Amino acid sequence: MLRSYLSVLGLALLAAASPVAKRSISSPIFNTNFPDPAWIQVGSQYYAFSTTNAGLHVPMATSPDFNTWTLKSGYDALPKVGAWSTGNAVWAPDVVQLANGLYIMYYSAESTAKAANGASAHCFGAASSTVPQGPYTPVGDAIQCHLDQGGAIDPAGFQDSNGRQYIVYKIDGNNMGAFHFYLGNCNNGVAPIHSTPIMLQEVDPSNGWSRIGNPVQILDRSDADGPLVEAPSLTHVADSAAAGGYLYILFFSSNCYAGGLYDSSYATSVNGVAGPYTKSSAPLLVTGTDGLYSPGGLDVGPGGAKVMFHADQSTSADVRLTRTGAITINVGGRTVSI
Repeated sequence: MLRSYLSVLGLALLAAASPVAKRSISSPIFNTNFPDPAWIQVGSQYYAFSTTNAGLHVPMATSPDFNTWTLKSGYDALPKVGAWSTGNAVWAPDVVQLANGLYIMYYSAESTAKAANGASAHCFGAASSTVPQGPYTPVGDAIQCHLDQGGAIDPAGFQDSNGRQYIVYKIDGNNMGAFHFYLGNCNNGVAPIHSTPIMLQEVDPSNGWSRIGNPVQILDRSDADGPLVEAPSLTHVADSAAAGGYLYILFFSSNCYAGGLYDSSYATSVNGVAGPYTKSSAPLLVTGTDGLYSPGGLDVGPGGAKVMFHADQSTSADVRLTRTGAITINVGGRTVSI
C-alpha cells in the first residue's frame, strides 16, 4: 500500500515538474467530415472508416502511427452493399480481423423494407476482404433488422478471449417516432419513450456473420441518457477479481447527436461479456471536454488503450471531425479516464 502511494506521489511530482503535459486527445486528424469513425491496426499500419460522405458508402483513411492520417480521396471501401439494402445512408462501419485472417466490415444501411410505423429503417450486415483496406464485398443477408422496433444500427465487432465472436449494436427504437417531428430530441423526446437497447449477437468465428443463437440485451437508455443510447464499442482487459478473469468495458453515446448533450460514456461488467453492465457515474467525454462540442461515436481498440471519436465542427453536426485519444483504465476502480 505504501509503495503504491509513493508511486502515485512520484508520478504526480514528475507531472508537476513537466513544463507541458502531453494531451491525450488529438486535434482533428483532418478537417473533413468523417463521422462515426472506426479503426483497426494491422502490423504498424492503421486504417479508419466512417459513415457515408462525399458520395462514398464508406470513406477510408490510413496512418503509420495513429497520429498522422491521410484520407484516401475518392476511394470507397464498400463500393457495393448487400441486396437487402437500397444503398442509401450507410452508417457507422466497423472492421475486425478474424482468427483465420479474413477481414469483416459490419455496416448499417437503409433497408428495402420499412419499419413497423412505415418509416425508412436500417438493418446491418457484413462484407469481407482479404486485405484491411478493402474493397469489401457483401456477404450473406442482413444480420439483424428489428423492423418491428425501428431498425438496427451501429454494429461493432468483438472477439472474446475464448475465441468467440460477437457483434454489439443498437436497436433503433427512436426511429419509431419518425414522422412526428414534434417529438423532438431524435424523435424520442415525448412519451411514450421508446427503448433503444444495446444488443449482443454471437456469430460464427469462421466467417464473422452467421448468427449463433438469439441476441441478448446488455444495456438500455434511462432518463439520464436522454432519448437514446447508441454507438456501442466493446473491449476487455485482464481483471483477476472479475468472473472469468476479465473486465468488459462497453463504450456508448447518450443523448441526441444533433446537440450539445451528446457524449461518450461507458459501462462495465465483471460477470462476462453478456453482463450485467453497470453504467459509469459520469461520461468519459462531454461538451466542454478539451474544448469539444458533442463528442461521440467512440471506437476503442483491443486492450483498451487507443480510441477514435468524432466531435462537431463548431456547434453543427453537419460536419463532424474525427480525433484520436489515449485512455487509461483503472481496473480496480472500474473507471476509465482520458
